[in-house]
Amino acid sequence: MDENKVLGIVAEYNPFHNGHMYHLSKAKEKSGTQYAICVMSGNFVQRGNSSILNKWKKAEMALLNGVDLVIELPTIYSVSSAEGFSSGAMKILKSLNIVDAVSFGTETDDYAALNNIAGVVCDEPKQYKELLNRELSKGLSFPKARENALMLYFNNNERYENILNGPNNILAVEYLKALKKLKSKIQPIPVKREKVYYNDNSIVDEFASATAIRGFIKNKQFGDIRKVVPISSYEILRSEDEIGNTVVDIYSYEKEIIYNLRRMTVEEIADLPDVSEGLENSIKNAANFTNNLSDLIDAVKTKRYTQSRIQRILICSLLGITKKDVEMAKKTIPYVRILGFNEHGKELLSRINKINPKLPVITSVKKFKDANTNKVYNRMLDIDIFATDIYSLACKNDNIANSDYTKNMVII
Repeated sequence: MDENKVLGIVAEYNPFHNGHMYHLSKAKEKSGTQYAICVMSGNFVQRGNSSILNKWKKAEMALLNGVDLVIELPTIYSVSSAEGFSSGAMKILKSLNIVDAVSFGTETDDYAALNNIAGVVCDEPKQYKELLNRELSKGLSFPKARENALMLYFNNNERYENILNGPNNILAVEYLKALKKLKSKIQPIPVKREKVYYNDNSIVDEFASATAIRGFIKNKQFGDIRKVVPISSYEILRSEDEIGNTVVDIYSYEKEIIYNLRRMTVEEIADLPDVSEGLENSIKNAANFTNNLSDLIDAVKTKRYTQSRIQRILICSLLGITKKDVEMAKKTIPYVRILGFNEHGKELLSRINKINPKLPVITSVKKFKDANTNKVYNRMLDIDIFATDIYSLACKNDNIANSDYTKNMVII
């Protein structure tokens, strides 16, 4: 093990559980790295939901369990499609110039197949593009159309069947694609998920999915939670829940979302990321005829628009994120917002600053805001600050605004 080698991880840690612990130790072992930097989504997450805990508490969990430095993935990427999410995170890891390997979970151990798929979706050969457009014209969702097009492209080879059914595999393909596009030398280290998959609701030995754990928190099943998360995660979850600071899902913002959609014009809804083909009319109508978020989602959901996609659109409406913002983020190498670190992380941070003196590293939001002249960074950071302010509306004990200015980094 090279004592200077650094592992990069992209995660939501929503919340940090034993499966994450397994992934981290396995990834360090496979890559021969000693230190770990995590790029982590903040208060809202990629599958169109709120985070169960605020970003500082998630960072604390990670730092207590083997991560050395936690960097926030700006909100604009964390509530984006799998492609936007992966691209933003990989751009950050590459910009640090000290990351040797990046690891992610998969449902398959056929790494070569994932890499072949990533090659096709990165280069988009003519035949693949034609197949994709044909499948999309059937009114299918993008993930389903892409899965069908890839299967046809690979001549229905059984090896590729079901690979794109796994949410972790879908993200893995996007991470690999992002690395190819960035021409990055960071080495990919896939780790196969064991025992439970993303949407499983059961406990197997000491493992449960984050989905299951969030369900246990909702139902106050702390005995079950205790079995499947590290003791430090358990204590943080328990104490945050006791003071009313756990946010189970976006239904906590039901009234705010519906109020906002009723206030917005159809044109403004059309300007939200991922809204196309007249979906704005369906969203506006649904918001006008229901006071209830699950009815609204059911009314808008179609074969083409998955629930996650609809929920991401609703979060963008809540946070005021537009198509223009997303286009801007695509062209940007994000800033590096530090949420927390331990002793090793402090050393990594000084290495990063030394190697990249011009890299925009944020340790104090106020200082950065006062000195920064980059309009794109200002807009991205304003979205992060507003996301924290909105998130806090659902917290009983942590409900004041401007926490991004007042909360300190987590130092372990």
